[in-house]
Amino acid sequence: MIGISLLAILAYVLGSMPSAVWVGKAYFGVDVREYGSGNAGATNTFRVLGKKAGAAVLFLDVLKGFTAACLVRYLSDYHPGTARYINLQLLFGICALLGHLFPVFANFKGGKGIATLFGMLIAIHYLSALACLGIFLLILFSTRYVSLSSISAAIMFPVLLIYFFNRDEPLFIAFGICVALLVLLTHQKNIKRLLNGNENKAKILPRHRRIS
Repeated sequence: MIGISLLAILAYVLGSMPSAVWVGKAYFGVDVREYGSGNAGATNTFRVLGKKAGAAVLFLDVLKGFTAACLVRYLSDYHPGTARYINLQLLFGICALLGHLFPVFANFKGGKGIATLFGMLIAIHYLSALACLGIFLLILFSTRYVSLSSISAAIMFPVLLIYFFNRDEPLFIAFGICVALLVLLTHQKNIKRLLNGNENKAKILPRHRRIS
């Protein structure tokens, strides 16, 4: 249990690394939380600082989730593919996700966790991750709404697990449902803007417009 506890803490610390804040401050002298949507995530980094910075933050956030879910490999008593192994991957991945949402290195104010969530999903079940990515890109190219794309992919995640991939691990299914609910919760403002017709569409504009 000590090993699991330490790895869970490490996963949280990994997730707490505020990639968007660090990249913005280190290379541009800009705190992305003060511009655009005010969110410390890849989408706002793309919007505020441009493609290169956004891509770097996206990669780092995905890597956080992937690395955290892979920490189970350091526990020799657990074997890949078993329910116990997957449950620990979920535990460590969720710890990283909580770290991203509430980062200890950024006053507990983080991003929405989509990229980190995607990273942990790649490590746990890459086929469902690719399917969700396909849904995300399809909606994004059709509507140019990043928020709607994220919400759609999240809602379809548990549906895919149950009806397409026929997964039967109870905790994995419960996790999929919780993911959908979490994304809906963290995107409440986006949903309101979508309903009101004033949600921002995806545009890569490296303009430092400070939030009011």
